[in-house]
Amino acid sequence: MEVQTKRPTSKGPAEWFTGDVWVDPVAQNQGPSPVSLGSVHFTPFAHTAWHCHTLGQTLYVTEGEGFAQARGGPLIRIRSGDVIVTPPGEWHWHGATPTWFMTHLGLTEGDTEWGDHLTDDEYPTE
Repeated sequence: MEVQTKRPTSKGPAEWFTGDVWVDPVAQNQGPSPVSLGSVHFTPFAHTAWHCHTLGQTLYVTEGEGFAQARGGPLIRIRSGDVIVTPPGEWHWHGATPTWFMTHLGLTEGDTEWGDHLTDDEYPTE
């Protein structure tokens, strides 16, 4: 057993996010499994670019309200307590609504491939 000190909060890179996003890393690639866990904090309107994960992703919303959407799928409003499961290879985005902060724990399996930022037409105005 090992107790690790908390790593510093970092600003999410502009290549991956629109708006102000802050990431608290929790765990990354512990043992043989390619899994990472982070607490991601989105300010109102902030959201990810389109992206996918080779082995999938599970999000657990811990506070606030946001949106999640798979490419070609319906827009889903997400709230504290919701669990969102994205299968391997599915292109998607997620983030806060224009009027609420949103924080989620993100359990990512495998590698992440980042794509384009959302267009103004793709991000809902509410």
